[in-house]
Amino acid sequence: MQMSYAIRCAFYQLLLAALMLVAMLQLLYLSLLSGLHGQEEQDQYFEFFPPSPRSVDQVKTQLRTALASGGVLDASGDYRVYRGLLKTTMEPNDVILATHASVDNLLHLSGLLERWEGPLSVSVFAATKEEAQLATVLAYALSSHCPDMRARVAMHLVCPSRYEAAVPDPREPGEFALLRSCQEVFDKLARVAQPGINYALGTNVSYPNNLLRNLAREGANYALVIDVDMVPSEGLWRGLREMLDQSNQWGSTALVVPAFEIRRARRMPMNKNELVQLYQVGEVRPFYYGLCTPCQAPTNYSRWVNLPEESLLRPAYVVPWQDPWEPFYVAGGKVPTFDERFRQYGFNRISQACELHVAGFDFEVLNEGFLVHKGFKEALKFHPQKEAENQHNKILYRQFKQELKAKYPNSPRRC
Repeated sequence: MQMSYAIRCAFYQLLLAALMLVAMLQLLYLSLLSGLHGQEEQDQYFEFFPPSPRSVDQVKTQLRTALASGGVLDASGDYRVYRGLLKTTMEPNDVILATHASVDNLLHLSGLLERWEGPLSVSVFAATKEEAQLATVLAYALSSHCPDMRARVAMHLVCPSRYEAAVPDPREPGEFALLRSCQEVFDKLARVAQPGINYALGTNVSYPNNLLRNLAREGANYALVIDVDMVPSEGLWRGLREMLDQSNQWGSTALVVPAFEIRRARRMPMNKNELVQLYQVGEVRPFYYGLCTPCQAPTNYSRWVNLPEESLLRPAYVVPWQDPWEPFYVAGGKVPTFDERFRQYGFNRISQACELHVAGFDFEVLNEGFLVHKGFKEALKFHPQKEAENQHNKILYRQFKQELKAKYPNSPRRC
């Protein structure tokens, strides 16, 4: 009897050990599978089971918290900064589309969300107290009615330091309280806004473009910083993610996205074939062609449009940086910030590209992706104060290049 009991105990112990071994082998298999196919499996999983966006109440709480903080002053003390009115999440190798806009130009967000499938960050500048109020109401309305805004968009607010933004009352202004869908919010904004050029605000306040750019790309590993009235080619985010996931060799490379401008923005080209057709008949031309041809010429547009068609996004050729090239690019790692002393118009992006070059980054032009600006850029006549700021920036740029010599004493590169 005792022998039978001992045999049964030994059998159960052996069975338990076998079950534990099977469980451990399953865990080992899953771990190996995750290591071999982790990203692919995760992508397939999220295609069928996408992560739930944050609830409307969570987003509204975040908005109220950001506004209730009172904001912080920038380094100059001229502007008040409210970070994180809306927030988004990013994976380590994600690419964020970073942009900036006056309140009226937030209209362009709708088109960006359609083309860019990844996270998007926008810094909004409100030049007056009334615009600050409108910006908070818009953030409230967009977060309430637009799931994509809740899931993928980070929004920050900047206004002159003498103003403070307030937590919006959903009843003010009354028209926005009646809206019930995302499209209605953008339609209403189209009726009340007066979109134009960000730095031509018609006020005595300088548009702090570089402060806004830094704020929009803050916290991102890889970022593509663009103007809000530009549209990326279809699938650009996905192509960049696939390329970055396959290799970690891009730490000191600026991946240049060729920029164009289109005469009529009724239908923006989706792919390179459509773009090249419009380019050949003069409906599309290089960005800044009518304002500053040398500012984009090193991109080598004639070479780019004649590259053989490819299915995968990749760097096609290297371009040495030269003044005054100011390309739009994707870069990660220790990317120099934009110098916030540059405001309004002139030398604000050239200065950052110049430092990127001196800091050791190389520029490689991508083969398929592109950006298109809505409308041809034409010369404008500025208010005398704005023209004076442009001249100020020209002097500041010469000073900036001298400062880089001290900042990077061991670099053989100069602007």
